[in-house]
Amino acid sequence: MFHILSVSYDEALLNSRQLILQDRGYRVTSAWGFQSALHACQVGRYDLFVLGHSIPATDKEALIHEFRAHCSAPVIALARINEPKVRGADYQSDTEPKLLVELIQRILKGGEAKEPGSR
Repeated sequence: MFHILSVSYDEALLNSRQLILQDRGYRVTSAWGFQSALHACQVGRYDLFVLGHSIPATDKEALIHEFRAHCSAPVIALARINEPKVRGADYQSDTEPKLLVELIQRILKGGEAKEPGSR
């Protein structure tokens, strides 16, 4: 079972994302807020890291840096349309749950080449 770290500053969105991903058979560790996310980056082994669109770009970059110090899994940064690419993210995705789930499935099944900033 693939293990996903999901981070958000919006608790309702974080909980919704967790339910959606668990329903698809993924093991999900959710972290709400910066300190919780930092801790999760340091202690877990993950197959994928998903950063919510509610996180400011500077915090996303800091969390990616910490995650990369402990894990080499791909990183998806969720973003609103026309939001700049997040440095260090392997993928950038729309916030639409269906599109996110499809991207995650492609990445974890090896069907998606690693392309920074792909949508």
